[in-house]
Amino acid sequence: MEQAHAHHEHHQHHGHEQPGEPGEHGHGNHGEHGHGDHGDHGSHAGHAGHAGHGNHGKVSWAMAAKATLHCLTGCAIGEVLGMIIGTALGWGNVPTMVLAIVLAFFFGYALTLRGILAAGVDFRTAIRVALAADTLSIAVMELIDNGVIALWPGAMDAHLSSPLFWTVLAIALAAAFVITVPVNKWMIGRGKGHAVVHQYHH
Repeated sequence: MEQAHAHHEHHQHHGHEQPGEPGEHGHGNHGEHGHGDHGDHGSHAGHAGHAGHGNHGKVSWAMAAKATLHCLTGCAIGEVLGMIIGTALGWGNVPTMVLAIVLAFFFGYALTLRGILAAGVDFRTAIRVALAADTLSIAVMELIDNGVIALWPGAMDAHLSSPLFWTVLAIALAAAFVITVPVNKWMIGRGKGHAVVHQYHH
């Protein structure tokens, strides 16, 4: 009788514990598995967002135009300043143009650099990003811009006080802008150029 009673208690004890164990185990698995899955989904969503941002088909002309205008501003400042300095120092056409191109690159990089540094990026990284973002864009722009000025009759010899100088400069910058916009659109679509800069502004 005592053995039967002990066996009965043992059976009750075993039956009481058994439902609890799967419950705890199930909840543990459910919690870990569920949260793990959500974490993975979040990670994939983040990657999908970056992939969409770098997709060539998603790049708008407005985005490319904005990036080009940014470069154009720096180039225009550098070129005009170079022309003023070269003229003031009595330099010839070639050294003045070289100075204008150097300053165009300098101010083009400087404007991009300012925005990246404002996002809290260290200086060395900011320099690399600016070089990667603007080099091709500024190079194409300067090639078109200075090509127009060099080929326009009398433009190279025009003084800063001459309407011809400013007219040709405006036409040259406009031509550079129109031709460089597709270049920037292509670069951003490949995750290069100003696409490199955009990730530091989020």
